Amino acid sequence: MTVNSETSETQHTHTAGNAFRVIFYSALGIFIFFVPLTINGESSILIEHIVSWFTDWLGQAVPYIILALAVAGAVLTVIQGKWMTNVVDAVFAVFAVLGALFSAMVVFDFGPNWIIGEDIAPSIFNPVASQVGILVPIGAIFLVLLTNYGLMEFIGVYAQPIMRPVWRTPGRSAVDAVASFVASYSVSMLITDRMYKKGRYTGREAAIIAVGFSTVSVTFMVVIARTLDLMDMWLWYFFLSLIVTFLVTAIVVRIPPLGTIPNTAYPNVELETESIVKKNKTKVAWSEALAIADAAPNIFVNLGTNFLTGLRMATNIVPSIMGVGTVALILVHFTPIFDWLGYLLLPFTWIVGMSEPLLAAKASFLSVAEIFLPATFLSGDEDLALRLLIAVVSVSVIVFLSALIPTVMSTSIPISLWQMLVVWFERVVLTILIAGPLCHVVVMLQ
Repeated sequence: MTVNSETSETQHTHTAGNAFRVIFYSALGIFIFFVPLTINGESSILIEHIVSWFTDWLGQAVPYIILALAVAGAVLTVIQGKWMTNVVDAVFAVFAVLGALFSAMVVFDFGPNWIIGEDIAPSIFNPVASQVGILVPIGAIFLVLLTNYGLMEFIGVYAQPIMRPVWRTPGRSAVDAVASFVASYSVSMLITDRMYKKGRYTGREAAIIAVGFSTVSVTFMVVIARTLDLMDMWLWYFFLSLIVTFLVTAIVVRIPPLGTIPNTAYPNVELETESIVKKNKTKVAWSEALAIADAAPNIFVNLGTNFLTGLRMATNIVPSIMGVGTVALILVHFTPIFDWLGYLLLPFTWIVGMSEPLLAAKASFLSVAEIFLPATFLSGDEDLALRLLIAVVSVSVIVFLSALIPTVMSTSIPISLWQMLVVWFERVVLTILIAGPLCHVVVMLQ
């Protein structure tokens, strides 16, 4: 009798401890990643404030830290020798080495103007590489609060009826989608890669999330809206981008290449399938959250492991972003290649009735290089419907060479460069066809 009582008390204490971990760590994670705070006149989520504080504290050391990450990434890429196995890895190894070189050129201010001119390498190094290089390691520390203590499983039970039928991903992927919009694609990619490696996403599900939900953040959407003079219709732009992005994803997941990626677990990892729950959802959701919290290591072990993972990921991302992004911008500014390629999208911009279909097509094609380029290309244009369409395209395409593609390539997510480029083309065409008529309607309602 005494033994049973002690056992019951131990189980109760154990469950109470897990319950505390689920509630406290999940609430803290939500607060850090999803609750906007206004500090010193700047409104953003706490993780971005933390990154800003840390960046300010580092001061003039930031460029040298980013350069160190770029050089370390390039050296590791060469030493590991994966580049000798296939052409794609060899190409990205070259970009990594170039990225380290371009970073050095920016930091030490040497090299030709067609590389270190304000609109070329510095425009990638300062706002993009520097932000990602600091955000990824710091963000990785706090990601354990979202991924390791049951929050995703709890939300997943309720999101199943929407996520699985519409986007063919588990209910828990709803957290990924929200993380992208309020934080950034790099945060979402950290979550997705970790969930795939832990067997909680299949390869296809991870790929769908990576190129279907990993949008730019709301903060960057504000930058696009300001550039295209759309802030006076911000809510229209935000919700139109949100709806179109997820509609396009719902279509793209059903066709190649996403629809043909093997729906299998990470190698040598057992897949944790998500059970379909129809009754007692709260009870099941809570039970699953407790089970995850019970299996989680000590919080400090988790924080340390995640920081090292984020640091390693940063060494992969930074040189690739600098290499691919700089080369893409050189092609945009000094060759007619993107002007020629823009003709591929001309039929679609003409069909939806854009007043300047060729201009719209060229601007849309620029999104494959860098998603801010279309906005700068059309800044000052008088056609409101055209500006609104390009602003939506900049968000909805998701895939672009200067950052997201190198970020995905630095993870274990099983999607190739060529597959991502095909997905980009599918997304830009579908976005034009869906958003084009809607933009005309929105303009009429103004």
